[in-house]
Amino acid sequence: MKSGKRIIIIGGVAGGASCAARARRLSEEAEIILVEKGPYVSFANCGLPYYVGNVIKREEALLVATPAMFKNRFNIDVRPGSEATSIDRENSEVEIVEGATGRRYREKYDALVLSPGASPIRPPVPGIDLPGIFTVRNIPDIRLIKGWIKRTNGRRAMVVGGGFIGLEMTENLEKLGIEVVIAEMQQQVMPVMDAEMISPVHEELKLHGVTLLLGDAVTGFEQMDDGSLSIQMKSGGTQKADLVILAVGVRPETKLARDCGLEIGELGGIRVNDRMVTSDPKIWALGDAVEVRDFVTGRWTLLPLAGPANRQGRIAADVIFGRDRAFRGGQGTMVCGVFTLRLASTGPSEKALKRAGLWQDCEKVYLHPSNHATYFPGAKPISLKLIFSKSDGRVIGAQAVGQEGVEKRIDVISMAIQKNGTVFDLEEAELSYAPQFGSARDPVNMAGMIAANVLRGDANVVQWEELEDSDAFVIDVREPVEFRKGHVDNAVNVPLNELRGRMGELPKDREIWAYCQVGQRSYYASRVLLQHSFDVKSLSGGYKTRQLRKPVSSEQSSEQ
Repeated sequence: MKSGKRIIIIGGVAGGASCAARARRLSEEAEIILVEKGPYVSFANCGLPYYVGNVIKREEALLVATPAMFKNRFNIDVRPGSEATSIDRENSEVEIVEGATGRRYREKYDALVLSPGASPIRPPVPGIDLPGIFTVRNIPDIRLIKGWIKRTNGRRAMVVGGGFIGLEMTENLEKLGIEVVIAEMQQQVMPVMDAEMISPVHEELKLHGVTLLLGDAVTGFEQMDDGSLSIQMKSGGTQKADLVILAVGVRPETKLARDCGLEIGELGGIRVNDRMVTSDPKIWALGDAVEVRDFVTGRWTLLPLAGPANRQGRIAADVIFGRDRAFRGGQGTMVCGVFTLRLASTGPSEKALKRAGLWQDCEKVYLHPSNHATYFPGAKPISLKLIFSKSDGRVIGAQAVGQEGVEKRIDVISMAIQKNGTVFDLEEAELSYAPQFGSARDPVNMAGMIAANVLRGDANVVQWEELEDSDAFVIDVREPVEFRKGHVDNAVNVPLNELRGRMGELPKDREIWAYCQVGQRSYYASRVLLQHSFDVKSLSGGYKTRQLRKPVSSEQSSEQ
């Protein structure tokens, strides 16, 4: 496209705003118009929960860029409070309604970029529109929530949904001294991750006084005489709250695209290619509204994350001006804080892979290293799960939870996935080390080493979920004091330091499964026994992983 053409961008925030700024950097001649339905063209929506909790003190801090800044710095015509209502593809025109005046007008385009985002889902249950029930999408939403709390002096809140927004809002409401109940339809919060990795998060929430209603759903709301809300649950119980936060997910905003006949994918997002081009070669789309390819699986996916939206905006601008750029796909790399814990992941989870029928060639290992050298004060444990290909060792996904250093490790593994790296690459990765920041064998290296040992045949691992149906001879190689604190039923305590002298007690005609606390000693034990002709396997991640796999207890309290 010639640089002097007209570009219209529908929607700002991460995707649209980054596309507009990038387009200007590529062409001084282009006319760039950014149409935004809301009052703010670019704001930090990921910071909204923290403004509720007064972690972010000033609303102005959430404003990334203003219309005046776009005009003065980039010479971009930003039109806040204006809504694009239809697209005439045949004539390359967009109809726009000016919110303040109701004036309707049409604008021609040479390239049209759709960045409408996604809207919070409001479940179709009775009473969903009652006062005191809120969603979290933009600054006006947060103003309403803060105003409601101040006006009603609400002391009890229900958060419906335990994903990113639900957990972040829970933490920030608790900072205000508000008692919080989380209602989540799944048997765990943060359903995008595997259940065992979320076990510490449930404990952390309960430690901070949060009530968990897992495997339950809201069926209706009623307003009480005192202004509070009575909330009916599918389980039959009733909850009472002064305010409700709906955080059950988002739905791509696709009305404009549907109405003008653009292709919509099976997941409900605007279908684009890797150049962010829709089924119309003059229209691009990006951000929360689009379907893109999963980098690992190659399947279509929705990716409502700010980072990918920002990159897609840059790529769309480059392609509009003839540059050879492509979006490599998304892998859902994320991090979330929950009080003192951080949880992070990259790539598909085990359950997602199994749901897609892609687990056959996959293996997993667990480890529980410290975030830095244990001899340096303040070391904190990290629980890490690594998923990889059995055939070639390619890294597929990873999840981690801990108090410090979690996101650092997931970011390294994320880059390995993007470069089609293997567990052998993780094993050899050269990472920065000083005792207060890491270890000579970083947790990333350790994950790679453990997985590489499995692929080389140096370690035969089995998973804890296989134990129930096994008739293996189970040995606990921890010290007796550890064994007495808790152990597997029917396990025989053979401490590692006594193993060579007690081999006569072990069967050679039966498979032996060894475990310790985190997996290191059982690996040592398996190496000893393998070289003495025993058929031995090590339970991945040790007894600590076994504890993570305990069923979640849900606090199903009711108030009549």
